[in-house]
Amino acid sequence: MSDTILKKKKLLLFILEILKRYSDEENPLTIATIEKLLLKKYELQVGRKAIKRNLEHLLELGYNIEYSVQNRKGINGENEEIKTDWYLIRDFTDSELRLIIENLLFSKYIPDVQKKTLIQKIENLSNEKFKSRTKHIKVATANSLDSQELFHTIEILDEAIEQNRQIVFHYNFYASDKKKHNYTDSIGLPRKYIVSPYYIVSSNNRYYLICNHQNKDELFNYRIDRITNISILKEKMRRPIIDIKGLKAGFDLSKYMSEHLYMFSGEIAPVTFCVEKIYVDDVIDWFGKDIQLFNENKSEVTVRVRTNLYAMKIWAIQYGTHVRVLKPQKLVDWIKSDLQKTLKGYER
Repeated sequence: MSDTILKKKKLLLFILEILKRYSDEENPLTIATIEKLLLKKYELQVGRKAIKRNLEHLLELGYNIEYSVQNRKGINGENEEIKTDWYLIRDFTDSELRLIIENLLFSKYIPDVQKKTLIQKIENLSNEKFKSRTKHIKVATANSLDSQELFHTIEILDEAIEQNRQIVFHYNFYASDKKKHNYTDSIGLPRKYIVSPYYIVSSNNRYYLICNHQNKDELFNYRIDRITNISILKEKMRRPIIDIKGLKAGFDLSKYMSEHLYMFSGEIAPVTFCVEKIYVDDVIDWFGKDIQLFNENKSEVTVRVRTNLYAMKIWAIQYGTHVRVLKPQKLVDWIKSDLQKTLKGYER
């Protein structure tokens, strides 16, 4: 390849890189500006006609580049169209990228090193101005949990779901030594969890796997950051989700998520409770809009939801005197018992 051809190819790539780094809809670049940036960043002195020609080549190659057209009189007095204000149309807006970064920063289970690497990659999807505007976005990460296997686990889960295969893994918990320990079987060995994986979902800033155990007729939820030593069982087909009791007509993920507060497995039942009206906003945040509100007075409103009873117990206690569960009676008794135990603990 001759030096001339190589130089032309480099020029095309340099112009594209300049559009990526310095342009957007609010900050388009004139050919004169591109000329200055080529000289400043790459020490290339290029004529404006060559720059225009390369911009046209990028358009022909299918790059999503926009420009504006201005009319002016040419040397012969005839009107001619001039293309100016060039910029690269991006797949994500800056607001969308900032939202992704903020959610990433608040994730408790992605290690800080991986957060930093991911943020740099996300920033590169926009221009230099975007990078300067994200420097102020910070969050304390001292409580981030170490989970080096997280991304590997998600990749394996995604592959297993795609291939319609079962998986096997160990499941872990943190003990008082602040280290992960395997749940064990009856003889003290790490327990093997063999499941059919269906969905990866996000709830309360954590990722969960929705799956089914062999010989069980219900769904289970596992925190993905607590899964280790995962592998695909190539010889074992995944159980069809419609074969599980109650799911013959299909699986409604939105309904499942609203019913499984805190992603606890267990009994789902209708629950009726009173809540102070100033906390209706919180109720909708937690349970969504698919709830019934009735018997409203000046200070309270009655709510009916369908949810996990164990999770509802924790939620009701969390809101203390602002929430009063009315039905079912076994949940009322359960909450009373827990509150009495709590009171006794403080009376020691």
